[in-house]
Amino acid sequence: MTDRQMRFRGPLVALARCQRLSLDALVTSLRGLAALGALTLLPVGLGLLLLPSAAGLLRRGSDRERDRTARWTGTVLDDPEPLPTAPTVTGRAVAVLGSHAFWRDLAWSCFGPWSTGLLVAVPPTLVGFGLFGALVQPFIWQYLGPDNWYAFVPVESTGTALAAAALGLAFVAGGLWLTVPVLVRYGEWTGKLLGDPYATRLERRIGQLTDSRADALDTQAAELRRIERDLHDGAQARLVALGLTLDQADRLVDSDPAAARRLLGEVRASSERALQELRDLVHGILPPVLADRGLPDAVRSLALDAFLDVEVDADLPGRLPAAVEGAAYFAVAELLANAGKHSGGRTVRIRLRCVDGLLRATVTDDGRGGADPARGSGLAGVRRRLAAFDGTLALVSPPGGPTTATLELPCASSSPKTSSSSVTA
Repeated sequence: MTDRQMRFRGPLVALARCQRLSLDALVTSLRGLAALGALTLLPVGLGLLLLPSAAGLLRRGSDRERDRTARWTGTVLDDPEPLPTAPTVTGRAVAVLGSHAFWRDLAWSCFGPWSTGLLVAVPPTLVGFGLFGALVQPFIWQYLGPDNWYAFVPVESTGTALAAAALGLAFVAGGLWLTVPVLVRYGEWTGKLLGDPYATRLERRIGQLTDSRADALDTQAAELRRIERDLHDGAQARLVALGLTLDQADRLVDSDPAAARRLLGEVRASSERALQELRDLVHGILPPVLADRGLPDAVRSLALDAFLDVEVDADLPGRLPAAVEGAAYFAVAELLANAGKHSGGRTVRIRLRCVDGLLRATVTDDGRGGADPARGSGLAGVRRRLAAFDGTLALVSPPGGPTTATLELPCASSSPKTSSSSVTA
């Protein structure tokens, strides 16, 4: 498809979406009427039976609206709190009446069709009216009599029919030009109707920060325990044994030099193993390649050590904060290890980008798919590590594959230099 065709296709797609949204506004009104009808029947008791079903119908419509608004307009709305449940019908109705999310859905169904619905109806109306003037008026004006007007143009002759056609084309062009701005405004207005109020968002944010802070403290404590255990069971034990062996060699140096030299050789081997364990421990805390060369080269080192075919495509605007790079590195390492253990695939593609102030890392393998985040602690650990930095992890793994894990972390570049390249291991 050529660039010109793409530029023409964009407004047409937006026009079709405006038409769809304007028609769905009628359905939204019917959903709202059903909920209002259930509310009006509450005094006679019938509303208690109908209200839970009407609220569920309204919620399905608002959920679809949230999803469509995100896909078509770019305005992402937070998922609302679930509708309350209770063991009895009366209890469910009472719980629905106390749900702020239900009343917000009801307000959207009542006011949305008269605001956003009428808004998105403007471009299709202009285009339809313009097509009537451009394609119909020039051919039927003679049969419409002397009172035939098109907009503000009296169509009484061939010249005025051509003027009406030109005006119709202008209406079509104007309607197509308005489609994208109207969709953007539609998303903003829908966000105000369906989005949580500021106090609710603030309360949810405080809860998220509280949970992420607790997870970060738990993760830090677990990391300190791991380091202490590795030092105690590994390098420390070897150093103690090394000291004992040196004492034994010192006692034998005069009486049995050959045995003393053999013990010194064991001391040398033990010191090398202890040094290697200390290096491994330091690498587990902060790999030197990450500290020296940044995230892209550190991920490439992971790719070179993996037994899978790993392609790394990195395009980052210089160095990122050390904490962000560390969290992303260990998350990618865990995802790459999971792909090697469980996916059954042969190739993995890792993509690193900074988009709108977010570091986005995507790890895709060609394995069997069907990964379940609820099984195992690997992905849960990755989520906890990212949550400490207000990051997220999204996993898409349909049966049969492929599996795509996308992690996002807020980031700010600390260097104006660009790190951009691609490597295949």
